[in-house]
Parts: sequence; C-alpha cells; structure tokens
Amino acid sequence: MLKVTMEQLLALFSPFRKAKGPLAEEILLSSVYKELPARTTLYHEGDSCQGIGFVLSGEIRVFKIGHQEDKEVTLYEIYPGETCILNASCILSGTRYPADAMTLTDVQLLFLPAGAFLDLMARHEELRGYIFMFLSQRLAEIIELLEEVTFGRLDDRLSEYLIQKAENGVLQTTHQTIANDLGSSREVISRLLKDFERKGRVSLSRNRIQVLDL
Repeated sequence: MLKVTMEQLLALFSPFRKAKGPLAEEILLSSVYKELPARTTLYHEGDSCQGIGFVLSGEIRVFKIGHQEDKEVTLYEIYPGETCILNASCILSGTRYPADAMTLTDVQLLFLPAGAFLDLMARHEELRGYIFMFLSQRLAEIIELLEEVTFGRLDDRLSEYLIQKAENGVLQTTHQTIANDLGSSREVISRLLKDFERKGRVSLSRNRIQVLDL
C-alpha cells in the first residue's frame, strides 16, 4: 500500500501537474518511500549516487568540508517539494557526489532509483524543466555564497545572519552551526560574538543568542 497519494505528491511538486503523461504516477510506482531520522548521513563526498530523493517533509543540509582547515560551509538546504540538484547532476553525468548531505530533522522522501530517474528525464519534459529550474536556482545561490565567503567581511555577514535567523530577537543555535553556515571556524565565530557582546550588540548564553543592537 502506497504511503503517499497522488494528491499529496502533486500538492508538493506542482510542476508535475502539467505533465502530458503519467509522470507523477510513474514516480510513485518506481520510488521507495523512506523515513529518515534527524542527523542521518545521506551522502559523504565521493559516494556514488544510486538514486535521487523527492522530499515530502523535513529538511536536508548539503555542505562541503574543508579537509585541511577542518571547516564546513553550507551550500544549500533542501525542503519539502524539492530535490538535491547535486544528486541529479551526479546521476546525469555519471560522477560521484561532490559534497556531504545530512538530514537536519526527521525526513520523509520518495527515493527514485537512478535508472528510473534517467528514463523519466528522457521521456518527460516537465521533469527536465523542474530539474533545470533548480539547477539554475542553486547555481545562483552558490555563486552568491562564493562571493560572500571570498569578498564579504565576516563581521558584517555574521551580523546579517543573526538578524535574519533570530525569531523575536532570539536565536537558538551553536557557534559551530553558525561557523558551518558562514564558512568559518567555531573559534573565529566565538571571538566575533564575544566582541559583539562586549559592544552590547548581543547577549550570549548556552546555545542561545539574544540580539540587542545590530
């Protein structure tokens, strides 16, 4: 018995509604439904791509690890109604996964084997359009990230990050998480936050940052 209905799939992946053929039905029949707990590793850099996931609920983080400096940087996050464009690229090009991917929360997804994905891509223009749309979007995001990491002042980026992420002036997170998201190290982020605190811009406590004057 299928755990995902056609209506649920089309509600999340609305571009599939325009398919001339039974695209959504073929995805449902060819996929395996999976439930994954938070902090499940989906890929390590260099892994082969046996299939692609269409996310139904939860969040996935795709990131790069700096092998020499022990740093991480978040490339992008995947939400319901989305898929991993690096995953799609690997299947289409026959290459290995160039990053790491991990669930941030409990995740439900449809896992479509690589062979079925290639077949559907060849036969359904709507699936090609969906994948290429995300490819363009993610490429723009990664270029922006590269510019920020390379040219942006880290203190300015940290300030902007805290403003964007805080809810009612409070951000529940760790210094390591912020470092990962900004492509820095925990030590550097901690030093900057301490400097912000001395200047009265934030108040720090365990895994909690209160924004005061940014």
